[in-house]
Amino acid sequence: MKKLGIILMVIWALCSCSDDDNLKNPGRTIDRNYTFSGGKIAQNVLESYLSRAITQSEFLSSDGFFNDGVYPNPEDDERMLLNIGAKFIGRAIYSWGFENHFNQPQWLANAKAKIERMHAEDPDIIFQAGIFEIVTDKVNQIEIPDWVFTAFGKTPETRNFDYNAMKNLAGNGVNQWGNGSVPDITREETRMFFYYMAVRYMEIGIEAIHFGQVELIAMGDKDNQYAGWNDLLTKVREAAKTKARRGTILCDGHMPGYGILADGKLLFDFVSFPMRIKEISGDPEKAELKKFYLDAIYGRTQGGITPSGWSCTRCPYLVEFDNFGISSHPGTANMADHFTWGYDEISWFYRQPEAYRNEFLVYADSYLERVDPVGFLEMPGSRVVTLPEGNTRYRANTAGDACPEGQSQEETIKSLWTK
Repeated sequence: MKKLGIILMVIWALCSCSDDDNLKNPGRTIDRNYTFSGGKIAQNVLESYLSRAITQSEFLSSDGFFNDGVYPNPEDDERMLLNIGAKFIGRAIYSWGFENHFNQPQWLANAKAKIERMHAEDPDIIFQAGIFEIVTDKVNQIEIPDWVFTAFGKTPETRNFDYNAMKNLAGNGVNQWGNGSVPDITREETRMFFYYMAVRYMEIGIEAIHFGQVELIAMGDKDNQYAGWNDLLTKVREAAKTKARRGTILCDGHMPGYGILADGKLLFDFVSFPMRIKEISGDPEKAELKKFYLDAIYGRTQGGITPSGWSCTRCPYLVEFDNFGISSHPGTANMADHFTWGYDEISWFYRQPEAYRNEFLVYADSYLERVDPVGFLEMPGSRVVTLPEGNTRYRANTAGDACPEGQSQEETIKSLWTK
């Protein structure tokens, strides 16, 4: 019955598309494979992973270390991810403004133990960490290991990271969050700290890193052919040859330019971007995806030579249900802003009836395959939502005793991935 329901929803998705999006793409055929090594990943292997990606924010974190408050029944997530066949676990660990966690061994030790437990069940799974567009004065508490100095061709010395040395000299993004600033990638101290975090993550089994709003962090780097990002990513990939479990690290970020090129070469392995869900006027809370709506990524990614050496006309990408807060007009449409009926994307999704949530996942998955096959839907697994009554967390798990707060998209995701 579940399979029949999925088929009917796919038919609905095809019938409901607008004319300008009803392109004659042949669809998507993937030679599915999860084998990679030596710093390179073949196109079909990358697509295999992106087609089984899910946002599972802080899946690898543990009590006392969560960025977004209490996380009830985390053990059910392990069951859910294995049940649906997830292969790419997005945003599984990160530290938004809590850099001092790197000084607490239990944080990464707990994460490593969970990675090993999951890999005992499925060794192909990739876990992704986040390194975002924020640094705070807590970085001053972290001593710089000798291996960081060595990687940057510097003589080791005894000192801690320097928060002030990561700030933009013109004041851009400085103290944007009080004691937190947008780090400037043109500053060597920023690159050293990002490198430190990347290596620490790889040492516990992380094989992908989402670098947040990379163009925001770039500051003036664009005027220098993105030399700062190029330097950092080159060093991170070199470290991955000995630190990452398969000698490879996948790097991505949010890019309003739909990719970053330097001399015809793509600096990142793939692009990530919000879904940019468009309200359907006159049909409250209903929404759709549409090419060229605002800055939507569909049909827009750049092409070039990938870090693994293969060429593409269009860079592969993920779209995700983004979270960025609530507007001043919750429940009201405004197609001039990025909110969906006044809410960020995951909060809008959370508010929908279960049947419509499932229907929308089927529609979005079908839309990407039909309209822009180089794009893939990163399924929503766990993410913080912002509502008028306060923040909570969306969970895709099937609701039940093991996860009462589950929103029951688990079986729909599984059906889409096995259809």
